[in-house]
Amino acid sequence: MRGPVRGSARVTIDTLPEPSRRVVWTAHRGGALEAPENSMTALSKAYARGTADVLDVDVRMLRDGVLVAMHDATLDRTTYSTGPVKELEARDWARVRLRGTRPAQRPPTLAEVLERFGGRRVLMLEAKDPASLEPLARALHARGLADSVLVNSNRPWVAREAHRLGLRAQLWRSARQMRDDDPTQWRDVVDVLDVDHRARDEDLRRAVLSGVPRVWAHTVNTPEARDRALRLGCDGIITDAPERLGRE
Repeated sequence: MRGPVRGSARVTIDTLPEPSRRVVWTAHRGGALEAPENSMTALSKAYARGTADVLDVDVRMLRDGVLVAMHDATLDRTTYSTGPVKELEARDWARVRLRGTRPAQRPPTLAEVLERFGGRRVLMLEAKDPASLEPLARALHARGLADSVLVNSNRPWVAREAHRLGLRAQLWRSARQMRDDDPTQWRDVVDVLDVDHRARDEDLRRAVLSGVPRVWAHTVNTPEARDRALRLGCDGIITDAPERLGRE
């Protein structure tokens, strides 16, 4: 469907393809159907293949304030450990190992993700813990990456706060939420509206016409869902399978 993404050594949100020119592809959790989610392996593969414009990573905060890559509130599903992420400190994190990685890897910290990929690909960081927003903002500003990272949340107030902190905000909405949403209220603070591809046609069209600069569909893993989202006007696809889906 399209060839590898070719980018300069320094990218920002504004260097992404314009909505009228080409679809923007995001590797959801690094491409969770192609490598263990939120792992350095997944992110590195998606980066090396060049088939994703954006690398998505979930961010949670440990008890001592260290930010790490992890979707769930607990370690149980994706690692060989158990228990809440928020109860760990950095020394505990060093012992966590991800399932499915060979040799077994520790889930990366945010600092490691930024060091490896910051400015080389646009990053989508979902702030799973709202309390992490200020330390996240400090980390991005300190590295000069505020324009290279989308800070994602399902909470409109978090998106507004991210915007106030000088970050580029992304807001995701479920199909159920989209039935009652008025997306026009976010067009001045949100750079990307991230919509559930299962939403009704009329709800997707309303999002596309809202005035938010970019409207991307999640989480799209079949050609049929991809084609419908694009037909209804979405200009970005967030997928667990960026290598496969982007080439079909």
